[in-house]
Amino acid sequence: MIDHVRPTQLPAWFAAAAPQGGRPLVLDVREPWELQTASVRADGFELLAIPMGELPGRLAELDRSRPTACLCHHGARSLRVAAFLEHHGFESLANITGGIDAWSQECDPGVPRY
Repeated sequence: MIDHVRPTQLPAWFAAAAPQGGRPLVLDVREPWELQTASVRADGFELLAIPMGELPGRLAELDRSRPTACLCHHGARSLRVAAFLEHHGFESLANITGGIDAWSQECDPGVPRY
């Protein structure tokens, strides 16, 4: 099942998804130019950037049992990636609804909007 969480809900989702204190992952699936334009600061999670189109070839880099929240610009690409990961046996997944645009509005206004 894919959970849908707003950026402000992410810490609570991580706490519920990784109760033993494991390090959760935010998987940023945006393109390199987007990462240069705006990025989040990893705080209480690891941040890994793999563009959506590269993910099938880089799937082995990810741990299927690790809580993973997917991030893109507004949430559409990240939802497709979360569905792809679910299909490949990932156990604990979330889509960050609203993407980095919502992150900028809800969590860190220093993150540029584009």
